[in-house]
Amino acid sequence: MPEPGRRMPEPGRRMPEPDRRAVVVVASTSAASGSAEDATGPVIATWLAEHGWTVEAPVVVPDGPPVTAALRNAIAEDAAVVITTGGTGLSPDDATPEATRAVLDRELSGIAEELRRRGSASTPLALLSRGVAGVAGRTLIVNLPGSSGGVRDGLAVLGDVLDHAVAVIRGTADHGRRHRTVSDS
Repeated sequence: MPEPGRRMPEPGRRMPEPDRRAVVVVASTSAASGSAEDATGPVIATWLAEHGWTVEAPVVVPDGPPVTAALRNAIAEDAAVVITTGGTGLSPDDATPEATRAVLDRELSGIAEELRRRGSASTPLALLSRGVAGVAGRTLIVNLPGSSGGVRDGLAVLGDVLDHAVAVIRGTADHGRRHRTVSDS
């Protein structure tokens, strides 16, 4: 039996192009048990698809170790991007940042800082988010809050940097062009 959160390709179905493949992980014990409906995972999946990413239905897992397992599965499947939603707050079972740090090779603190900065323009409660972002192998992982406003603000941040970040991580960015600076004048 596959680990929690692991999706297997249907027989005869090819895996999508890895450089444009994204996975959405919803960390919610209540949504995983069926006692609540997740509203943010589908929003993220739709946004990714609208921005040219291949994405399947969100992987919904309970808070805790299943989040780590879902992240490890996405990394093993060579997803270029994993966006999580939920589990970034102050509740005792909010452990998505810890699950993410367990798989990261390098943190990208600037993304997490900008998520909080932009979110705080809407609500000071955004400063209570503990979400992180970073690189695991060839995969960019970003934690978004479980609120609709936090997801909206987070996707606005990612819209500015996601494609370039993935291109750099995957080694496909065009860095051959020299940028003109003030000292070049």
